[in-house]
Amino acid sequence: MKIVCFLRTAGRVYVTARARKRKQEGVWCLEQITIAAPAKINLSLDITGKLENGYHTLDTIMQTISIEDKITLTKTGRGISVSCGHPQVPDGDGNICYKAAKAFFEKTAIDGGVLITIEKNIPVGAGLAGGSSDAAAVIKGLNLLYGAGLTQKEMCEIGLKCGADVPFCITAGTCRAMGIGEKLTVLPSFAGVYIVLVVPDFLVSTAWAYKNYVADDNIEKPCTEEIIKYMGSRDIKNTAERMVNVLESVTAKQHPVIREIKNEIIKSGACGSVMSGSGPSVFGLFESEREARTAYSAIREKYNRSYLALTVDGGIKQWQN
Repeated sequence: MKIVCFLRTAGRVYVTARARKRKQEGVWCLEQITIAAPAKINLSLDITGKLENGYHTLDTIMQTISIEDKITLTKTGRGISVSCGHPQVPDGDGNICYKAAKAFFEKTAIDGGVLITIEKNIPVGAGLAGGSSDAAAVIKGLNLLYGAGLTQKEMCEIGLKCGADVPFCITAGTCRAMGIGEKLTVLPSFAGVYIVLVVPDFLVSTAWAYKNYVADDNIEKPCTEEIIKYMGSRDIKNTAERMVNVLESVTAKQHPVIREIKNEIIKSGACGSVMSGSGPSVFGLFESEREARTAYSAIREKYNRSYLALTVDGGIKQWQN
Protein backbone atom coordinates (compact mmCIF):
# COMPACT_ATOMS: atom_id res chain seq x y z
CA MET A 1 0.00 0.00 0.00
CA LYS A 2 1.26 3.46 -0.84
CA ILE A 3 0.86 6.18 1.73
CA VAL A 4 1.97 9.78 1.72
CA CYS A 5 4.14 11.00 4.56
CA PHE A 6 6.00 14.23 5.03
CA LEU A 7 9.49 15.24 5.99
CA ARG A 8 10.34 18.85 6.58
CA THR A 9 13.92 19.04 5.42
CA ALA A 10 15.94 22.03 4.25
CA GLY A 11 12.87 24.22 4.63
CA ARG A 12 10.67 22.13 2.32
CA VAL A 13 7.81 19.76 3.14
CA TYR A 14 8.47 16.86 0.86
CA VAL A 15 8.65 13.14 0.56
CA THR A 16 6.47 10.24 -0.39
CA ALA A 17 6.83 6.94 1.34
CA ARG A 18 5.54 3.44 0.70
CA ALA A 19 4.52 1.21 3.58
CA ARG A 20 3.13 -2.27 4.17
CA LYS A 21 1.34 -3.83 7.11
CA ARG A 22 3.10 -6.53 9.05
CA LYS A 23 0.46 -9.19 9.76
CA GLN A 24 1.97 -10.30 13.04
CA GLU A 25 2.16 -6.88 14.69
CA GLY A 26 -0.71 -5.23 12.82
CA VAL A 27 1.33 -2.05 12.27
CA TRP A 28 2.47 -0.19 9.19
CA CYS A 29 6.17 -0.14 8.41
CA LEU A 30 7.98 1.90 5.79
CA GLU A 31 9.24 0.23 2.64
CA GLN A 32 10.46 3.23 0.64
CA ILE A 33 11.33 6.85 1.29
CA THR A 34 12.46 9.80 -0.84
CA ILE A 35 14.40 12.56 0.85
CA ALA A 36 15.90 15.86 -0.29
CA ALA A 37 19.69 16.29 -0.30
CA PRO A 38 20.37 20.05 -0.48
CA ALA A 39 23.60 21.68 -1.66
CA LYS A 40 25.74 23.91 0.54
CA ILE A 41 27.76 27.06 0.00
CA ASN A 42 30.63 28.50 2.06
CA LEU A 43 30.06 32.11 3.10
CA SER A 44 33.66 32.14 4.30
CA LEU A 45 36.51 29.63 4.37
CA ASP A 46 39.81 29.88 6.18
CA ILE A 47 42.49 27.19 6.51
CA THR A 48 43.94 27.24 10.00
CA GLY A 49 46.46 24.38 9.93
CA LYS A 50 47.38 20.93 8.71
CA LEU A 51 47.26 17.64 10.60
CA GLU A 52 49.79 14.82 10.46
CA ASN A 53 47.34 12.69 8.46
CA GLY A 54 47.29 15.33 5.71
CA TYR A 55 43.88 16.80 6.49
CA HIS A 56 43.64 20.57 6.79
CA THR A 57 41.87 22.24 9.69
CA LEU A 58 39.28 24.86 8.80
CA ASP A 59 37.20 27.71 10.07
CA THR A 60 34.27 28.06 7.69
CA ILE A 61 30.66 29.19 7.63
CA MET A 62 28.43 26.78 5.73
CA GLN A 63 24.89 27.41 4.51
CA THR A 64 22.30 25.09 2.99
CA ILE A 65 20.68 26.27 -0.25
CA SER A 66 17.59 25.26 -2.21
CA ILE A 67 19.28 23.28 -5.02
CA GLU A 68 18.60 19.64 -4.17
CA ASP A 69 19.29 16.09 -5.21
CA LYS A 70 16.58 13.52 -4.49
CA ILE A 71 17.53 10.26 -2.85
CA THR A 72 15.09 7.32 -2.92
CA LEU A 73 15.73 4.46 -0.50
CA THR A 74 13.93 1.15 -0.96
CA LYS A 75 14.21 -1.68 1.55
CA THR A 76 15.69 -4.94 0.29
CA GLY A 77 16.33 -8.20 2.10
CA ARG A 78 20.07 -7.74 2.15
CA GLY A 79 22.88 -5.92 0.38
CA ILE A 80 23.40 -2.36 -0.84
CA SER A 81 22.80 -1.18 -4.40
CA VAL A 82 23.37 2.36 -5.72
CA SER A 83 22.22 3.70 -9.08
CA CYS A 84 22.46 7.16 -10.63
CA GLY A 85 21.98 8.14 -14.25
CA HIS A 86 24.57 10.92 -14.14
CA PRO A 87 27.67 10.15 -16.25
CA GLN A 88 30.04 11.67 -13.65
CA VAL A 89 28.55 9.83 -10.68
CA PRO A 90 29.55 6.19 -10.13
CA ASP A 91 27.08 3.44 -9.34
CA GLY A 92 27.70 0.69 -6.82
CA ASP A 93 30.40 0.67 -4.17
CA GLY A 94 32.30 3.53 -5.83
CA ASN A 95 29.59 5.94 -4.68
CA ILE A 96 29.80 7.71 -1.31
CA CYS A 97 26.16 6.70 -0.69
CA TYR A 98 27.25 3.05 -0.64
CA LYS A 99 29.84 3.91 1.99
CA ALA A 100 27.20 5.77 4.04
CA ALA A 101 24.74 2.87 3.92
CA LYS A 102 27.46 0.36 4.83
CA ALA A 103 28.51 2.49 7.80
CA PHE A 104 24.86 2.78 8.93
CA PHE A 105 24.26 -0.97 8.89
CA GLU A 106 27.56 -1.61 10.69
CA LYS A 107 26.72 0.95 13.38
CA THR A 108 23.17 -0.29 13.97
CA ALA A 109 23.77 -4.04 13.38
CA ILE A 110 20.48 -4.06 11.44
CA ASP A 111 20.08 -7.11 9.21
CA GLY A 112 18.71 -5.41 6.12
CA GLY A 113 19.54 -3.93 2.77
CA VAL A 114 18.70 -0.96 0.58
CA LEU A 115 18.41 0.10 -3.03
CA ILE A 116 19.58 3.71 -3.36
CA THR A 117 18.46 5.73 -6.38
CA ILE A 118 19.94 9.19 -6.91
CA GLU A 119 18.30 11.95 -8.94
CA LYS A 120 21.21 14.34 -9.47
CA ASN A 121 20.45 18.08 -9.63
CA ILE A 122 23.44 19.50 -7.73
CA PRO A 123 26.38 20.15 -10.11
CA VAL A 124 29.16 17.60 -9.66
CA GLY A 125 32.67 18.63 -8.58
CA ALA A 126 31.59 22.21 -7.98
CA GLY A 127 32.33 22.82 -4.29
CA LEU A 128 28.66 22.40 -3.33
CA ALA A 129 28.96 19.16 -1.29
CA GLY A 130 26.63 17.24 -3.58
CA GLY A 131 28.13 13.85 -2.74
CA SER A 132 28.32 14.64 0.97
CA SER A 133 24.70 15.77 1.01
CA ASP A 134 23.62 12.57 -0.75
CA ALA A 135 25.47 10.52 1.87
CA ALA A 136 23.82 12.53 4.65
CA ALA A 137 20.40 11.92 3.12
CA VAL A 138 21.11 8.17 3.03
CA ILE A 139 22.01 8.12 6.72
CA LYS A 140 18.99 10.21 7.73
CA GLY A 141 16.68 8.27 5.44
CA LEU A 142 17.84 4.84 6.64
CA ASN A 143 17.39 5.99 10.22
CA LEU A 144 13.72 6.64 9.42
CA LEU A 145 13.22 3.71 7.07
CA TYR A 146 14.46 1.19 9.63
CA GLY A 147 13.32 3.06 12.75
CA ALA A 148 16.84 2.90 14.16
CA GLY A 149 16.32 5.84 16.52
CA LEU A 150 19.82 7.27 16.06
CA THR A 151 20.42 10.72 17.48
CA GLN A 152 21.79 13.51 15.31
CA LYS A 153 25.13 13.14 17.08
CA GLU A 154 25.23 9.43 16.24
CA MET A 155 24.33 10.10 12.62
CA CYS A 156 27.09 12.72 12.41
CA GLU A 157 29.58 10.19 13.77
CA ILE A 158 28.60 7.80 10.98
CA GLY A 159 28.79 10.63 8.47
CA LEU A 160 32.31 11.64 9.47
CA LYS A 161 33.52 8.18 8.43
CA CYS A 162 32.29 9.00 4.92
CA GLY A 163 33.57 12.55 4.51
CA ALA A 164 34.39 15.75 6.39
CA ASP A 165 31.36 17.67 5.03
CA VAL A 166 28.80 14.95 5.82
CA PRO A 167 28.22 15.97 9.48
CA PHE A 168 27.29 19.48 8.32
CA CYS A 169 24.98 18.07 5.65
CA ILE A 170 23.24 16.01 8.35
CA THR A 171 22.88 19.08 10.58
CA ALA A 172 22.30 21.52 7.68
CA GLY A 173 21.02 25.09 7.92
CA THR A 174 23.57 27.69 9.02
CA CYS A 175 26.70 26.49 10.83
CA ARG A 176 30.26 27.39 11.68
CA ALA A 177 32.51 24.38 11.07
CA MET A 178 35.95 23.94 12.56
CA GLY A 179 38.44 21.10 12.90
CA ILE A 180 38.30 19.18 9.62
CA GLY A 181 34.66 20.26 9.38
CA GLU A 182 33.23 18.02 12.10
CA LYS A 183 33.18 20.61 14.94
CA LEU A 184 29.89 22.32 14.26
CA THR A 185 28.29 25.34 15.91
CA VAL A 186 24.72 25.98 14.81
CA LEU A 187 24.25 29.69 14.05
CA PRO A 188 21.05 31.78 13.89
CA SER A 189 19.13 31.08 10.72
CA PHE A 190 20.26 32.89 7.60
CA ALA A 191 17.46 31.42 5.51
CA GLY A 192 15.52 33.39 2.91
CA VAL A 193 18.45 35.20 1.27
CA TYR A 194 18.52 35.13 -2.54
CA ILE A 195 21.67 34.05 -4.30
CA VAL A 196 22.77 33.73 -7.90
CA LEU A 197 25.13 30.81 -8.44
CA VAL A 198 27.33 30.19 -11.49
CA VAL A 199 29.09 26.88 -12.14
CA PRO A 200 31.84 26.94 -14.80
CA ASP A 201 32.09 23.99 -17.21
CA PHE A 202 35.00 22.22 -15.52
CA LEU A 203 35.51 20.16 -12.38
CA VAL A 204 37.82 20.89 -9.45
CA SER A 205 39.22 18.17 -7.23
CA THR A 206 38.89 19.06 -3.55
CA ALA A 207 42.04 17.06 -2.78
CA TRP A 208 43.97 18.98 -5.46
CA ALA A 209 42.86 22.37 -4.13
CA TYR A 210 43.89 21.63 -0.54
CA LYS A 211 47.15 19.97 -1.60
CA ASN A 212 48.17 23.07 -3.54
CA TYR A 213 47.19 25.61 -0.90
CA VAL A 214 50.19 27.49 0.48
CA ALA A 215 49.72 29.78 3.47
CA ASP A 216 50.91 33.26 2.62
CA ASP A 217 50.68 36.58 4.47
CA ASN A 218 49.45 38.17 1.23
CA ILE A 219 46.34 35.96 1.09
CA GLU A 220 43.25 37.76 2.34
CA LYS A 221 41.71 36.00 5.34
CA PRO A 222 38.10 36.19 6.44
CA CYS A 223 37.09 37.79 9.71
CA THR A 224 34.69 35.03 10.69
CA GLU A 225 33.41 36.67 13.87
CA GLU A 226 32.43 39.81 11.95
CA ILE A 227 30.60 37.81 9.31
CA ILE A 228 28.68 35.91 12.00
CA LYS A 229 27.73 39.22 13.65
CA TYR A 230 26.32 40.67 10.43
CA MET A 231 24.57 37.43 9.53
CA GLY A 232 22.90 37.45 12.93
CA SER A 233 21.50 40.92 12.33
CA ARG A 234 20.40 39.98 8.78
CA ASP A 235 22.74 42.61 7.34
CA ILE A 236 23.16 41.06 3.90
CA LYS A 237 25.28 43.87 2.50
CA ASN A 238 27.92 43.77 5.22
CA THR A 239 27.88 39.97 5.29
CA ALA A 240 28.45 39.80 1.54
CA GLU A 241 31.21 42.40 1.53
CA ARG A 242 33.19 40.34 4.07
CA MET A 243 32.92 36.94 2.36
CA VAL A 244 36.40 35.48 1.75
CA ASN A 245 37.55 32.02 0.67
CA VAL A 246 41.31 31.40 0.93
CA LEU A 247 41.11 28.52 -1.57
CA GLU A 248 40.50 31.08 -4.31
CA SER A 249 44.26 31.62 -4.11
CA VAL A 250 44.59 28.12 -5.58
CA THR A 251 41.56 27.54 -7.80
CA ALA A 252 41.18 31.04 -9.26
CA LYS A 253 44.90 31.18 -10.03
CA GLN A 254 44.54 28.03 -12.10
CA HIS A 255 41.18 29.12 -13.57
CA PRO A 256 41.01 32.94 -13.99
CA VAL A 257 37.39 32.68 -15.20
CA ILE A 258 36.42 32.41 -11.53
CA ARG A 259 37.48 36.01 -10.93
CA GLU A 260 35.67 37.06 -14.12
CA ILE A 261 32.46 35.45 -12.87
CA LYS A 262 32.81 37.14 -9.48
CA ASN A 263 33.12 40.51 -11.18
CA GLU A 264 30.10 39.81 -13.40
CA ILE A 265 27.97 38.85 -10.41
CA ILE A 266 28.94 42.01 -8.51
CA LYS A 267 28.35 44.17 -11.62
CA SER A 268 24.89 42.62 -11.86
CA GLY A 269 23.97 44.01 -8.43
CA ALA A 270 25.20 41.49 -5.85
CA CYS A 271 26.39 42.87 -2.53
CA GLY A 272 29.39 40.57 -2.72
CA SER A 273 30.58 37.39 -4.39
CA VAL A 274 32.84 34.48 -3.44
CA MET A 275 33.82 30.99 -4.57
CA SER A 276 32.22 28.10 -2.69
CA GLY A 277 34.43 25.39 -1.18
CA SER A 278 37.24 24.30 -3.46
CA GLY A 279 35.29 25.66 -6.42
CA PRO A 280 34.70 26.26 -9.16
CA SER A 281 31.18 27.45 -8.33
CA VAL A 282 30.79 31.16 -7.53
CA PHE A 283 27.80 32.88 -5.93
CA GLY A 284 26.64 36.32 -4.91
CA LEU A 285 24.21 37.51 -2.21
CA PHE A 286 21.35 39.88 -3.02
CA GLU A 287 19.26 42.10 -0.78
CA SER A 288 15.99 41.46 -2.62
CA GLU A 289 14.29 38.91 -4.82
CA ARG A 290 13.79 41.51 -7.56
CA GLU A 291 17.50 42.33 -7.72
CA ALA A 292 18.42 38.64 -7.74
CA ARG A 293 15.98 37.80 -10.53
CA THR A 294 17.17 40.71 -12.65
CA ALA A 295 20.79 39.65 -12.17
CA TYR A 296 19.99 36.02 -12.90
CA SER A 297 18.31 36.93 -16.18
CA ALA A 298 21.42 38.80 -17.28
CA ILE A 299 24.01 36.32 -16.04
CA ARG A 300 22.42 33.21 -17.56
CA GLU A 301 22.80 34.86 -20.98
CA LYS A 302 26.56 34.54 -20.53
CA TYR A 303 26.91 31.45 -18.31
CA ASN A 304 24.63 28.55 -19.15
CA ARG A 305 24.99 26.85 -15.76
CA SER A 306 23.51 29.65 -13.70
CA TYR A 307 21.04 29.17 -10.85
CA LEU A 308 18.70 31.35 -8.83
CA ALA A 309 18.43 29.91 -5.33
CA LEU A 310 17.58 30.66 -1.71
CA THR A 311 19.41 30.00 1.51
CA VAL A 312 17.27 27.57 3.54
CA ASP A 313 17.06 26.02 6.98
CA GLY A 314 17.98 22.38 7.33
CA GLY A 315 17.44 19.18 9.21
CA ILE A 316 14.53 16.76 9.42
CA LYS A 317 12.02 18.69 11.46
CA GLN A 318 8.82 16.73 11.09
CA TRP A 319 7.65 13.23 10.27
CA GLN A 320 3.95 12.56 10.19
CA ASN A 321 1.26 10.59 8.39
